[in-house]
Amino acid sequence: MKKNVSESRVYKSSRIFPPDLNSHGTLFGGKLLADMDMLASIAATRHSRLECVTVSMDTVEFLHPITEEDSIHYEAFVIWTGKSSMEVFVKVNAEHLLTGANRIAATCFITFVALLDGRPMKVPGIQPETEGEKQLNELAQKRAQTRLDRKETSKNLGGILTLL
Repeated sequence: MKKNVSESRVYKSSRIFPPDLNSHGTLFGGKLLADMDMLASIAATRHSRLECVTVSMDTVEFLHPITEEDSIHYEAFVIWTGKSSMEVFVKVNAEHLLTGANRIAATCFITFVALLDGRPMKVPGIQPETEGEKQLNELAQKRAQTRLDRKETSKNLGGILTLL
């Protein structure tokens, strides 16, 4: 059974305040990453209707700084599924509140695994609906292979680092 991408789509908007800023006067990257992960986890859980854990955050791109004059608008949705894994695309738009100027501030691909009693569980397939969703879905298999390759490299590196 496949589910439409729209069934997992999640939105969130928030305003930027001084405690959210780093020493450069822009949104602290760690806060943005935490919010992206939180929203993506909702999308993954909506799709699978199971508990989900983050496996990786891929291709995080900080495209434009976000400042106190901005509000930010998150959008997340499942774009690809494996056996028990799901890839969620997250887009962050920033809107300058006084001028109305909009820009894509950040994007990210986050992979989750669905669990039941701590064990990976099969998830429904995904049915892309729009042209953009179809393109993201088509490219997802390459990203999945890249993740597997990177994971193997990380395991090997972990073995080397224990020797230091």
